[in-house]
Amino acid sequence: MLTLDYKEIGKRIVKRRKELGLKQWQVEEKAEISFGYLSNIERASSILSVEMLMRICYALDTTPNEFLLGAVAEMEDNDYQRSITSRVKQMSSKQARMALSMMDWILSQKLE
Repeated sequence: MLTLDYKEIGKRIVKRRKELGLKQWQVEEKAEISFGYLSNIERASSILSVEMLMRICYALDTTPNEFLLGAVAEMEDNDYQRSITSRVKQMSSKQARMALSMMDWILSQKLE
């Protein structure tokens, strides 16, 4: 029988949230969950439902596999575009200009 390690799931959620530079309240707002509930999930003091897991995955732009199994699914082109857009929306104007410059440089490279 498979037993879920809720402490490990909480750690994976924290890791993903921090990768995106998001605060708990920002994820709660986007996932439409009550204030403070994400903290409980991250500390494994609350057990999350499938619906809550899916809301958090949506808010953190990932799949349940990342949290449940620690595996990031191979992304398709559309997923990469959505992920990039999500990150750009979080940037200041200065950061967005810097990211644009980096993308221009990447586009100029002959990668195969």
